[in-house]
Amino acid sequence: MDNNTKMPMNEAELKQKLTPEQYHILREKGTEAPFSSPLLEEKGNGMFTCAVCGNQLFASTAKFDSGTGWPSFDQAIPGSVELHEDNTYGMRRTEVTCAQCGSHLGHVFDDGPATTGKRFCINGACLLMKKEGSKD
Repeated sequence: MDNNTKMPMNEAELKQKLTPEQYHILREKGTEAPFSSPLLEEKGNGMFTCAVCGNQLFASTAKFDSGTGWPSFDQAIPGSVELHEDNTYGMRRTEVTCAQCGSHLGHVFDDGPATTGKRFCINGACLLMKKEGSKD
């Protein structure tokens, strides 16, 4: 990963902190199985943060049901993510990474709700939900 200078810990520490699935997705640009994340059904008020560094990424008010099997958002917190061209697997996509630590989160597409037209299709394993009023 080319953003190691932004990392709060080294890769060995991350392997201890994260589950093998989280590490594969966040650090090796993997993808979780569709409809496998408990966050897909999360309806609480709060903030979705990066599982690696805690950066606030998406407000719960931006979440919507896209029917794709991954948590989807119509917009990110300004400045919280970076977008990169991704031409892997013979597809042309836009990768979404955490602006603070550089970890892979998912992809963004131009088929979202009319409010923004964007669908941030994010792996639930990359996110933690910080509910409104929690001290975490």
